[in-house]
Amino acid sequence: MYRKFLNARSPLRLLEKGLHGGLGPGNLGIVIAGHGVGKASFLVGVALDELLRSGRVLHVSMVHTVSHIRDHYDTVFEELAATAHLEDEARVHVDINRNRSIRVYPRNVLTTAKLREAVKVESETAGQPSLVVIEGLDFETTSREDFVDLKDLAGELAAEVWLSISSNDEQVPQLPPPIERVEDLVSVVLALEPGDDAVLLRALKDHDNPDLTDLHVALDPKTLLLTRH
Repeated sequence: MYRKFLNARSPLRLLEKGLHGGLGPGNLGIVIAGHGVGKASFLVGVALDELLRSGRVLHVSMVHTVSHIRDHYDTVFEELAATAHLEDEARVHVDINRNRSIRVYPRNVLTTAKLREAVKVESETAGQPSLVVIEGLDFETTSREDFVDLKDLAGELAAEVWLSISSNDEQVPQLPPPIERVEDLVSVVLALEPGDDAVLLRALKDHDNPDLTDLHVALDPKTLLLTRH
């Protein structure tokens, strides 16, 4: 299977359908889950999907080291390539590594000003990112003004920006207070919740759509791949 067919059959297409078109350029999305449930694997899956479509990804983390993040990408990609019998695996892997940049910051150090600086450097040296992934942003200490600036940056780049936040509970019945205060700036919020044989995805917010339908997408905890459910 070649990358274009793999991408066309990706569970992300089903997720986009369930979300009335997906997150979309210029928008902020948040994935929320308990510790160790699969937020990082979800974000890596979204990033790989973008990379398979020849997009550029900037992965920013205040949680993991660069080597850990690279290993995570490699693990998910290898499982994806093996499962789909990807025929041009070596070349695709090279392309993915070339089009993905990783930047790591100490916790509570990243500001939108630093992020803008990182984006400027990436845009000048490697190309403007079409997807920005941010792990470990402290929603409690990040001001509303910073979220406004982050939303503005997403619009300026015409890029999707995905963030993650941890929950103390396995089930997330509603938006937690740190997200509620910036809900108007966020387009999509997804909860990852453990199921019998997979980690289920549930929409807590889907743009301005009141009807939060079943997404029919899950995360396999063994392979770390997004799957149809």
